[in-house]
Amino acid sequence: MDDMIWEESMEGDEKAMWDRNQDNAGLQGRVSEDKKGPLRIVALVITVAVTWIVVSILLGGLGFPRIQQLFTSQENSVTAEPRARKYKCGLPQPCPEEHLAFRVVSGAANVIGPKICLEDRMLMSSVKDNVGRGLNIALVNGVNGDLIEARAFDMWAGDVNDLLKFIRPLHEGTLVFVASYDDPATKMNEETRKLFSDLGSKNVKDLAFRDSWVFVGAKGVQNKSPFEQHVKNSKHTNKYEGWPEALEMEGCIPRRPAAS
Repeated sequence: MDDMIWEESMEGDEKAMWDRNQDNAGLQGRVSEDKKGPLRIVALVITVAVTWIVVSILLGGLGFPRIQQLFTSQENSVTAEPRARKYKCGLPQPCPEEHLAFRVVSGAANVIGPKICLEDRMLMSSVKDNVGRGLNIALVNGVNGDLIEARAFDMWAGDVNDLLKFIRPLHEGTLVFVASYDDPATKMNEETRKLFSDLGSKNVKDLAFRDSWVFVGAKGVQNKSPFEQHVKNSKHTNKYEGWPEALEMEGCIPRRPAAS
């Protein structure tokens, strides 16, 4: 009998201990859940705050001008100076009415090809794939500025007769744009020099091997052209090894009046 009472007492104690353990586990669970609640709220508040700050910065600092200043470099905060306006062919000023804007750039050594631009239209360039060693020449209608023809003539290994056939039959008032590349003069003869001289060149008579030369002339001009530049090939002054510096010339050419 006593044994039965002891066993029942033991069973009662074990049940009480089990109930207490369960209560403690539940309490710990509630405490853990109670702790997680505030942490979740804090995490949510931080997330919302960070999101607000980022959005404010991206939208121009609404509500957070000082914070935006911290994320904005001093270089970016300084107002950029306005760029100088460029006009046709990159000229710094517009040409007067009834004038044609142009820019002529000679080749640099035998690496960078020449360019001839007229009225914001690129007539000759490496990109257009119509330039070459020697003389690059564009013929233009002096009345309306339309391109007549553009060709490159090899003055090192080419036939000078091809060049003569190109410039002999020019019509009165035809504009002639010339840009050298590498060697503009080895194949030149007296007739070639005279023809360019008649077009208004004053430097063609001295043009030599690997000189840099840019020129704009016209058929029928009475005086020498104001649009010409020439640099001699000299080992003492050359910018590149074996070549002088490239030349760049720009300006405004009056249109020729249309025949009445």
